[in-house]
Amino acid sequence: MARRGPAELLAAARALLPRASAPYSRFRVAAILEDAGSGSHPGVNVESASFGLSICAERAALFGALASGASQFERLAVVSDGLHPVLPCGACRQVLFEHAPDLALILERADGTPEEVPLRDLMPRPFTDFKPKP
Repeated sequence: MARRGPAELLAAARALLPRASAPYSRFRVAAILEDAGSGSHPGVNVESASFGLSICAERAALFGALASGASQFERLAVVSDGLHPVLPCGACRQVLFEHAPDLALILERADGTPEEVPLRDLMPRPFTDFKPKP
């Protein structure tokens, strides 16, 4: 499968927005995670009345990709129906970093043009040390 350009990847993510389930916030988000083989893994946000049980589009895409056996993730396109570009939340940044520290985020500027942001720029000091002191 051929690698899509950033604008094409954003357009594919935007096509997913109607599948988002955001009855409480009315803020729909969609994401497409691309692996090294140019495989695409979609995700949308899904809200719950018990807000803590909701899932962001970025983690939905990652979890689905992992469940399908994908790995070596390279790019993640994220769009919303909001007025401003949307960035992954802190929880998504942490989980994404654990699985793809060199991930490039493809975001949509307010004028619709793509912008690429390294995940590392958003996570300069990630939580990665799980070992307690002796």
